[in-house]
Amino acid sequence: MTIVFEGCKVFDGVSAEPRENATVVVEDGRIEDVADGAVRAPADAERVACGGRTLMPGLIDAHFHALLVDLNIPSLDDMPASLIYQHARVSLESSLKRGFTTVRDAGGADLGLALAVEQGLIAGSRVLFSGRAISQTGGHGDMRNQTRFEPCGCAGYHGIVSQVADGVDAVRQVVREELRKGAHQIKMMVSGGVLSPTDPLWMDQYSDEEIRVGVEEAATRRTYVMAHAHTASAVRRCAELGVRSIEHGTQIDADAAEAAAKADAFVVPTLVTLFAMLESGAEFGLRKVFADKLQELGDDGLRSLEVCQAAGVPMGFGTDLLGPLQDRQSQEFLIRSEVLAPVDVLRSATSINAALTQRSGELGTVAPGALADILVVDGDPLSDLGLLQEQGRHIPVIMKDGRFYKNEL
Repeated sequence: MTIVFEGCKVFDGVSAEPRENATVVVEDGRIEDVADGAVRAPADAERVACGGRTLMPGLIDAHFHALLVDLNIPSLDDMPASLIYQHARVSLESSLKRGFTTVRDAGGADLGLALAVEQGLIAGSRVLFSGRAISQTGGHGDMRNQTRFEPCGCAGYHGIVSQVADGVDAVRQVVREELRKGAHQIKMMVSGGVLSPTDPLWMDQYSDEEIRVGVEEAATRRTYVMAHAHTASAVRRCAELGVRSIEHGTQIDADAAEAAAKADAFVVPTLVTLFAMLESGAEFGLRKVFADKLQELGDDGLRSLEVCQAAGVPMGFGTDLLGPLQDRQSQEFLIRSEVLAPVDVLRSATSINAALTQRSGELGTVAPGALADILVVDGDPLSDLGLLQEQGRHIPVIMKDGRFYKNEL
């Protein structure tokens, strides 16, 4: 089946200047051609008259949580998995309606969820999954509170979104296990976090040897580690130890940013989740211990964008929103625009995230050979990021893998 988009203004995921009056041809789920003016096409081709609207790549959210359906993460371990996965279905379908054709899940999603999307059982965003995130005992992924008593004196927490592994051999084993189960990348926790019950934000987590073995094992499958790292010291360690994707980087400083740039690492800020929890966390039951930790991050978020930009660190686009706050996914664009130019924000959610996830030329671009993940936007998002707000209201066409999920033209 051939589909022809005519009369488009094309943002290809990279260029600051859109291509005017272009035609984009889709054939068998991929982009066949991007041409100036009209092109010849089969008589039975489906034609979409864009009327000067902007055609652009589907968006990529590189820090998404399909299974984190509640701000009180420890409570998820008492929720039936079947219920959590129904929440995940709604989350992925809503994400696609906002224009996010791909999400990289940062802990919990598995092969079954990815296949459910791939096979059309869930009309949602494509899922690049990490399996369960890996944490040391008492780290950001250990969701046991301090009063939980282990009668055998052993660790070994295994939750629905994360698991504990201590020591080089144990880390090696769980990384291999997640890769065996099909994980697209590995998630490790290397600093304290907001929504974990027993670790301070400033805490460095995992030894150099434990992080290094995770990186080495991921490399055997030609993939990489994404690491939760709020603090400057955690960012620096990630860069030095070969972590490809540094998540959050909220308290990054110039030295840590320079180390990340030198190592060709990516930083994925997730500012909207901080703003959303500060604004509405209490409404949705955010516990005081977590709210207090959130306050420690203060105004570091926007400053982290400036620091990374000054050092030349490529910044991916992530949101890290949980459950009832996920409808704010697109607000990350507006928050970043307080510091960055719109084209840089859009690149982060398209071509930069494609490079981050090792899918350059396949995702995040409008170019021959790429998967036909396509949005048509009413207006020019290069000058108005507000067009990506309101739950996809200004996106009349959403295509993924050459299939229309929305077509109002």
